Amino acid sequence: MNMNRRLIIFSLVFIFFIANIPKKAEAAVSMSVNAQSAILMEQKSGRILFEKDAYTKRRIASITKIMTAILAIESGKMNQYVTVSEQATRTEGSSVYLKPGEKIKLKDLVYGLMMRSGNDAAVAIAEAVGGSVEGFVYMMNERAREIGMLNTHFANPHGLDDSKNHYSTAYDMALLTRYAMDNKTYRQIAGTKEYRAPNPTENWDRIWKNKNRLLTMYRYTTGGKTGFTKLAKRTLVSTAAKGDMSLIAVTLNDPDDWNDHIAMYENGFKNFDMAEVLPKGDIDTGKKNSYNGRLYLKKAYDYPATAKEMDLFRVEYRLKKPPLAKTETVAGKAMIFLDDKLIDEEPIYFQSKQPRKERKGLFSFMKEMFLAILGVKTDG
Repeated sequence: MNMNRRLIIFSLVFIFFIANIPKKAEAAVSMSVNAQSAILMEQKSGRILFEKDAYTKRRIASITKIMTAILAIESGKMNQYVTVSEQATRTEGSSVYLKPGEKIKLKDLVYGLMMRSGNDAAVAIAEAVGGSVEGFVYMMNERAREIGMLNTHFANPHGLDDSKNHYSTAYDMALLTRYAMDNKTYRQIAGTKEYRAPNPTENWDRIWKNKNRLLTMYRYTTGGKTGFTKLAKRTLVSTAAKGDMSLIAVTLNDPDDWNDHIAMYENGFKNFDMAEVLPKGDIDTGKKNSYNGRLYLKKAYDYPATAKEMDLFRVEYRLKKPPLAKTETVAGKAMIFLDDKLIDEEPIYFQSKQPRKERKGLFSFMKEMFLAILGVKTDG
């Protein structure tokens, strides 16, 4: 051990053999999809299970609206009313038929945006959340950079072909969807099959059915967003969950997207299982150290793996010098390797043991009860 300076690093390699996990068939050597670009990503880990030209910049059409939706949700204004501008109602393409001057909840606009792909709803959202379409587009690009969408640029909130400077990649759109799916409200909206919204200017409510046919075609589907323009062709983002595995599929310029998404999901569910590489709770490094409290993980670490990969995980624990703080603090990290390649790092926490409260004996308990009945305070 190196005792120089303040940092003491304990490195321990422990190979995790994952037993008790059902092992399925090995991953297919290859599969074919009709899309120009495609990707299949596991939600929790971000591991790519399949890809085809996933990093080429392409037009993305209305799957743009995933970003528009999540920014609206995160604005905290979902229950506020929006006054629809004339500019919003003049937006071309798919529409939820908003009227100039009508007042509608931002929440209802987001449902119309995601379920019916309303371009008018996209502009109304942009004006309400960003102050203007231009201000909202700036927010879109800022959030894209924060998420790590390095090959993406937004020029509008809807995805229409009104700019050559509006593009993304299959990989970047999977990153965006992974980010959005961590939001409970987004998950609910993206997975809704039918929604009823008030229509103040008519005697009937708006009833919207989701354009995402996978919600009825494929039983494991949990959400997604469709898209189409003359230049982008058919684009589709969808999500699906089976057992403890959640997947994200993206296709760009795909004439057979419904079937391709189902094929990617079936391939993923068949050939991968979620391996619990690190369980939640106390960590036993197998070696004595000078921590007087305990080391633990706040959450389990799961990773999708093929049958062949199940025995190839190992973990290195790297610990800092034991802290003096009595409260919870990060004590180091668990470095997770698959086939000797670093795939992730998880923080290890330290919590010093709290002194146990002195237990009162039966005599003390009975004494307190007797005095309490007499109305005598035991604390003087």
